[in-house]
Amino acid sequence: MTVLIDEPRWHLHGRTWSHLVSDESLDELHAFAEAVGIPRRGFHGDHYDVPEEYYDEMVARGAVPTPSRELVRRLRAAGLRLSPAQRRAAG
Repeated sequence: MTVLIDEPRWHLHGRTWSHLVSDESLDELHAFAEAVGIPRRGFHGDHYDVPEEYYDEMVARGAVPTPSRELVRRLRAAGLRLSPAQRRAAG
């Protein structure tokens, strides 16, 4: 299982967020998210948004801290990265 999380640096709605992805499959990503209690509404087509205050817990539960650029590179390499238009449509 390879679930990756980037550093919390994305600001929206008065909070700071991380992205949680899998470089294997969406099934793996959904299984991890469900196991750690991330609601499905946090899924945006190819990633989950995770509030900053849950970052340490996600790492403790097995998510691998990964710089944002590397996270996107690995998501693309796995064929799981959606374009912005595809993410909006999946939203």
